[in-house]
Amino acid sequence: MCRLSVFIFGWFNCRKFSGSINGQEPMLSPPVNLHILDQHVVMDNGLVNVTLSYPQGMVTAIQYNGIDNLLEPNRETNRGYWDVVWGNPEHLAGTYDVLEGTRFSVVMEDENQLELSFTRTWDSTLDGDIVPLNVDKRFIMLRGSPGFYSYGILEHLDGWPDVNIYQGRIVFKLEERLFQYMAVSDERQRIMPTNEDRVNGQVLDYPEAVLLTNPSNPFLRGEVDDKYQYACDDKDNQVHGWICSDPPVGFWMITPSDEFRTGGPVKQDLTSHVGPTTLSVKLREEKGEEEKCSKEKKFLGWVIYLQMFFSTHYAGESLAIKLRSGEPWKKVFGPVFVYLNSASPDEDVQTLWEDAKEQMLIETQSWPYDFPLSEDFPRADQRGTVSGRLLVRDRYINEALMTANSAFVGLASPGDTGSWQRENKGYQFWTQADAEGFFFIKGVRDGNYNLYAWVPSIIGDYKYEALINIIPGRHIRLGALVYDPPREGPTVWEIGIPDRRAAEFYVPYPNPALMNQLYVNLSDKYRQYGLWDQYSDVYPDEDLAYTVGISNYEMDWFFAQVNRNVGNKTYIPTTWRIIFDLDDVSETGNYILRLAIASAHEAELQVRVNEADVTTPPHFTTGFIGKDNAIARHGIHGMYWLYATEISGSQLVTRSNTIYLTQSRGNSPFKGIMYDYIRLEGPPETK
Repeated sequence: MCRLSVFIFGWFNCRKFSGSINGQEPMLSPPVNLHILDQHVVMDNGLVNVTLSYPQGMVTAIQYNGIDNLLEPNRETNRGYWDVVWGNPEHLAGTYDVLEGTRFSVVMEDENQLELSFTRTWDSTLDGDIVPLNVDKRFIMLRGSPGFYSYGILEHLDGWPDVNIYQGRIVFKLEERLFQYMAVSDERQRIMPTNEDRVNGQVLDYPEAVLLTNPSNPFLRGEVDDKYQYACDDKDNQVHGWICSDPPVGFWMITPSDEFRTGGPVKQDLTSHVGPTTLSVKLREEKGEEEKCSKEKKFLGWVIYLQMFFSTHYAGESLAIKLRSGEPWKKVFGPVFVYLNSASPDEDVQTLWEDAKEQMLIETQSWPYDFPLSEDFPRADQRGTVSGRLLVRDRYINEALMTANSAFVGLASPGDTGSWQRENKGYQFWTQADAEGFFFIKGVRDGNYNLYAWVPSIIGDYKYEALINIIPGRHIRLGALVYDPPREGPTVWEIGIPDRRAAEFYVPYPNPALMNQLYVNLSDKYRQYGLWDQYSDVYPDEDLAYTVGISNYEMDWFFAQVNRNVGNKTYIPTTWRIIFDLDDVSETGNYILRLAIASAHEAELQVRVNEADVTTPPHFTTGFIGKDNAIARHGIHGMYWLYATEISGSQLVTRSNTIYLTQSRGNSPFKGIMYDYIRLEGPPETK
């Protein structure tokens, strides 16, 4: 069987690992060894052999299960590496820095554990393409462990130059002749095209989306491949990777914690995919024109985004780490686990995925790890815990307090209500409450936090007003907390489910010539390419009109308010109508229209009440909002926005009323809004 138990003996706790080695099941594992060569160092524990360039700290080879190198045989600096995308805010520039080390040291070396450090210290004499950060990349190998760990420490010292940091990650490029099957989740698994298939395909509306016109595997002909189709929420991104069928080998990235990620648990990001990686990006401003981007692309086989620590994907520039006025900053990213497993030739390779999931559970239960040796990574006894119970009070739903069933509850840097989704410099610690609203947050680093929460099926965000100070070893019991969600009066009507997503609305069938077969029978069919252009097919003559009490939002509310394609690559704004009857209007009372928006990209939502003329001033406007690009990236949600506008009863009439929703920014298929939930509240009831 693929599953077996290997025990690590040493100063650390006995620890269980899975994976088989060439079909053998050794009771005891060989010791860990370090070999220092002229330009490389090699970590070897008898199960896996990892070669790194010296002193740069690039992973140049991974030897496992009789395979000399799992990585693509391209340039050594382009096989396995850390990188960041950063820019000088004064020059609108964005540059890749692969964080090459300039010094190497052995942090620990004995028969049970190796920890290596590759560092680089910044100073003002360095090349302008070097990000102004101190870098410490760590690699750990444990006895009996079929894989290795990596973590990094980035530091910006007091007084250093201003900088924007847009993205940080670890990348591994696997040998494409070996690894052809990708697994992101139980449902999202498939044979993937080769990079050559993409190069020879037809580029669609943006370079990442390619129609496979003559792939090496005929089964893939006519499909669309797009890396954004394999993105997922960070809370669901704990294990993913690739499978080689001959010999049966799995290559996995396991992320045991989200504490070092940014934007909270529902921040989306990339996972594994096929395609070229952009090795250099220059953004510049010329003669007052818009930003221009020139990219040098090297078509070098598989690209595995095994760990995105932070990025602006599905969020926009608000999640860029912006260090200003010499601001000091330091953060530990990881450790994450590169896990390898294998099976016998007569086993189903799917067992490799099942085994990887089991190992993921072992890793998450072991967090925080007790073996990393950096003083910047606190162990369990150096952390604190927080517990409590969240209840919801909304008398228009239930006179009694309601339990916050499955609420997401987290600690993040102090800020405004809901600020956690734009927070990017500190650590976040999230959990999901049980059916009764009880929550327990463990492994919290010391410091000051606010406690935030949101509840599926309940609108808005909760914030516990008191500052929470975490002290190592201390358990803070908060008791019962009560969330009063936004509410002024009874519900007149509502559209959708307040869950921060647009998935419950109508998602059209994709263009048959632009499909990804993986999503034909899956619930997340919104990941198909080109759905934005289906709006004009569904509503060829006039825009969406939704009649309360007659229409069904699952069939009659398009998942995104996008611009209308009128041909010749011309896109014009759209105006949606909500038509509703009122039997008894309170002319002296005030109604409240609440608009929960799941995504916005370069949009402006204008609201008019019983006024169809879009040239008249709107009753309410959001102004320009959003840069999350979730429509183009098949995201179904991006950043969450919540608005409320008061409507005087004198603006409404008995019987038929219409609210007009105009997304007024045209000229692009990707500008638009995804709604989460809309509710009209009547005047408050008096008891």
